[in-house]
Amino acid sequence: MHCFFPKKHKNHRIVLWLMAGEFPITIVMLTLTGIASHNLYRTLLWQDGADNGFNSAPNEALYAAANYRPFTAPMVWSSFITNYNLVLGVLSTFFLITKLPVHWMHLFYPPVAVGVHGSLIILYLVSAIYQGGSDTSDPRHLQSGAPWYITKSCSVAYRKSNIPYCMQAKALFAVTIILIIYYAVILGFNIHSCFITPEERDEILEQREERRIEKEFEDEIIKSPGMIPMTPGSMPQGPGMVPRTPGIPPMAVGGGISPFAPRTLAFNRLGNGSTASDLPLRDNRAHQSQYPSPQSHEVSPESATTTSPMYFPPPPKKATRA
Repeated sequence: MHCFFPKKHKNHRIVLWLMAGEFPITIVMLTLTGIASHNLYRTLLWQDGADNGFNSAPNEALYAAANYRPFTAPMVWSSFITNYNLVLGVLSTFFLITKLPVHWMHLFYPPVAVGVHGSLIILYLVSAIYQGGSDTSDPRHLQSGAPWYITKSCSVAYRKSNIPYCMQAKALFAVTIILIIYYAVILGFNIHSCFITPEERDEILEQREERRIEKEFEDEIIKSPGMIPMTPGSMPQGPGMVPRTPGIPPMAVGGGISPFAPRTLAFNRLGNGSTASDLPLRDNRAHQSQYPSPQSHEVSPESATTTSPMYFPPPPKKATRA
């Protein structure tokens, strides 16, 4: 049974543009959470709601401690939600600057995208639930729904200096809801790309078959004897080739393969004290006079087996300097 892992997005460009549009929203989220960090206005809005009689007061913790009663701050007014939102803003920015280029290179596979965006939706849902949580710590001022800065207009603030803070808290909650919807749309495209059509299944099977054939062909080439590197003692010989005599270069017996490159000969001559005019192919006339053509010294297969002395070219002459 074949296992298919989807690697292509059916709406690659649409998802890419959605990720690009996510950038300004994420920056706004990061800015608002950064401003709200370190308890800039959380306690002020809590006290403002208590002055209006909407919710409990921050000094309830002091009264509880004086009467030796346990007290837990409501989640909507706790420092946990402030720090949670800040970490969530940083995490969203990190995911954005990572997944955008990866998706551009077609490496952000649909199952991975489903996991990332699904996790972000869950995290933002938790943030929205905590921001809109109730406050029932004071029986005389029960707040069963969302806090006053979300359900009411900021103009009802007890202190007018808290109106800008109320607007920032309201904007933070609104951006949280927008990101949840935005991630849900992207998640829908990711889930749609996870379902492989029969045409895509046939294409994947064809690609796998091509890779298998290429792998088998490469293995056959590697295992074939012709791929073994040739050594000086194991030169290939055929019906029309000169037999290889141990200790003698192939060029000396009329072979067509020379173990010495022109550059090797040039450096050998320079090491013997010759001048640049003795280099091969530098002076055609001198080269032709010093080195006869290989055709004039070809040895037939019959004569190569005899014990006749082999021909070696004379050493190069020293060039006289003017």
